[in-house]
Amino acid sequence: MLALAGCSGALGGTSSAASGGLEKTTLNVAVVPAVDSAGFFVALHEGLFKRQGLTINYTPATSSDTVINQQVAGKYDITGGNYVSYIQHYVQDHQQLEIVAEGSVMQQGSQAIYTLPTSKIKNLAELKGQVLGINAPHNINYLLAASVLTENGVTPGNVQFPAQPIPFPIMAQQLAAGKIAAAAMPEPFATAAEQQYGAVKLADLNQGATEEFPIQGYVATRAWAAANPNTLKAFVTALEQGQEIADTSRPAVEQAMESLNGPMNGQIPPIVAAVMALNNYPIGIDKARLQRVADEMFQFGLLHTRFDIGQLLGP
Repeated sequence: MLALAGCSGALGGTSSAASGGLEKTTLNVAVVPAVDSAGFFVALHEGLFKRQGLTINYTPATSSDTVINQQVAGKYDITGGNYVSYIQHYVQDHQQLEIVAEGSVMQQGSQAIYTLPTSKIKNLAELKGQVLGINAPHNINYLLAASVLTENGVTPGNVQFPAQPIPFPIMAQQLAAGKIAAAAMPEPFATAAEQQYGAVKLADLNQGATEEFPIQGYVATRAWAAANPNTLKAFVTALEQGQEIADTSRPAVEQAMESLNGPMNGQIPPIVAAVMALNNYPIGIDKARLQRVADEMFQFGLLHTRFDIGQLLGP
């Protein structure tokens, strides 16, 4: 409560809007509609962006991989999604991206591999030759699964992954329909799958090399960040206020995600919100923590050479 009181006091101070100088006041922002984005949703719900003079046009993203090209083309000002895809686009496609804020650090129960109670698959070894659903090829969802499979003696190459992205909001439907044998899902989709289809946890992804793993961040292009420094500062200020609230007030997260407009946008019913696992929502950027992502990518062949995450960080 003291932390929230301090935050409220900060919100009462002079905003960027009051001081003027915003290069843009309306931002198009694409964010993955998962619990990893809780800080953003809290800031949106509680009007923290508005207090900074910003109007946010929010678009749900299947994964960051699906919106990065559109961002580079100018459709989105800022996107929020998994670090793996941002690193791949920077290294392989030479797209000049910049991580402007961290979004989430995984905690126990917030991401796991699920099957149905009627499934013959009762352990990770029995996933050999089966299709494990992920939301995009070779992204963070894949990396977490590959790491946990490997640590449990299963070669990722012996498990099939879908070639086409499966949006998290329909992942459980794909599982129930038998189109995939198991699903790697984050919250709140995991809890919803448990409640609607009786999905059972096969393995928590928060273990071993991926314990407390950085999952999501917020990114701008270098050109956009350079052209809009005051706007970017206002966005990050509001986001970090949302991060602080999300990290200290579960009811705020629940209310924010319950208020979203429709399941595809991330809206969840109160019965899911009340029991879903949450992540940590850090403030600032920890280079050493984010370097873990690049190192894991190199280990599992998503990068051909070691990558210094500092190349993706701003001044």
